[in-house]
Amino acid sequence: MMMPGDLRAIAMLDWLENDLLLTINCCEPASSDASFRRYFRIRTPQGQFIVMDAPPLKENVEPFIKIADLLARSNVKVPAIFHQNPSEGFLVLEDFGTQCFLDQLTAGNATALYQSALDSLFKLQRQTPLQNSGLSGYDEPLLERELAIFDEWFLDKLLGIELPEHIRSSIHTVLIDSALEQPRLCVHRDFHSRNLMVLNEDSPGVLDFQDAVIGPITYDLVSLLRDCYIAWPEQQVEAWMTGYFQRLSHAGLIVCSRAQFKRWFDLMGLQRHLKAIGIFSRLHLRDGKPDYLKDIPRTLNYVMTQAQAYPEFSDFSNFLHSQVLPIYGVTA
Repeated sequence: MMMPGDLRAIAMLDWLENDLLLTINCCEPASSDASFRRYFRIRTPQGQFIVMDAPPLKENVEPFIKIADLLARSNVKVPAIFHQNPSEGFLVLEDFGTQCFLDQLTAGNATALYQSALDSLFKLQRQTPLQNSGLSGYDEPLLERELAIFDEWFLDKLLGIELPEHIRSSIHTVLIDSALEQPRLCVHRDFHSRNLMVLNEDSPGVLDFQDAVIGPITYDLVSLLRDCYIAWPEQQVEAWMTGYFQRLSHAGLIVCSRAQFKRWFDLMGLQRHLKAIGIFSRLHLRDGKPDYLKDIPRTLNYVMTQAQAYPEFSDFSNFLHSQVLPIYGVTA
C-alpha cells in the first residue's frame, strides 16, 4: 500500500488512523503536481476522500485553506476540507474523482466543457471580493521574477544561450506594462484543463488555487483558452475569447474595446507561456520531472505566434528563429 521508508506517508496514516480514528480500507497515490505536494486517495467506511501531503518545510497549506473558503463563498466549486493538520501539512479533502478536462476533452464536447469552465471563471472573477481577501497583488516584482524563469532555466540552463539585454529589457517592459494596466480582480493563476474536474453536479471542480492573487483580468482566461497542455484552432479560441469579453463588458467588469482586450489577452498569454516554458525546464533540470518537456513545443509555438504578431517583439521573434529553434528543434 505504501513504499517502505516513506516517512511522510507513515505519519499521514498515523494521523488518519490514530488521531482522526478513520478506518482506512485502501490508500493509493491519486496524483502529484509540479510542487512538492502529493495526493492520496483513501477509502473508508464513511466514503472516499483525498488526502493532501504538503511537507511543511517545502509547502504551506494555510493559503489553500484560506483561498478554498474564499472561492467557496463565491460559489466556485472547490473541494470541501473535512479535516486539517496544518502543522504537519495534511488535509482531508472532498474527492472530485479522476476525470479532469484534459482527459475528457474532444472536438464534440469542447463547447459544453469550456462553457462550464467560463461560467466558473465568471463567478470567480465577479463574485470574489478583493477587500479583506488577504490575497497579495500580482505586482511588477512578481511579474519580473516570473519572466526571469524563462531566461534562467530555458535559455541559459537548458539551451545554453543568452537573450541580449536590449531585447530582454524591451520584452519585460512591454509585457509588464500591459499586465499592470488591466482591470484587477481575483486570479486563480492555474486555471487550465488539468485543474478542472468533470463532475456529475456543479461541474467543473476547481483545483490548485492556492497561489491565487489579485491581478490582470485576462490571466485566467488565456490560461484556459491557450492551455499549455492542449491547443485549439485559433478561430475557436478567438470566438471563446470574444464571447467572454462581451460577458465581462455587459457585467461592467471592463470598459474597453475588443481590440484592447485582445492585446491584453495576447500579451498576457505571452508572459504566462514564457514563464511556463521556464518552469517546465526547471522541473526537468532541478526536480527530475522530465515529462513536462513534452509540453514545451506547444507552449513555444504560442510564444512564436504572438512574437510574430506584434511589431514591438520583432527582435525577439528573430532571436527565437535564429537562436532557439535551431537548438530546440521546434518547427514554427
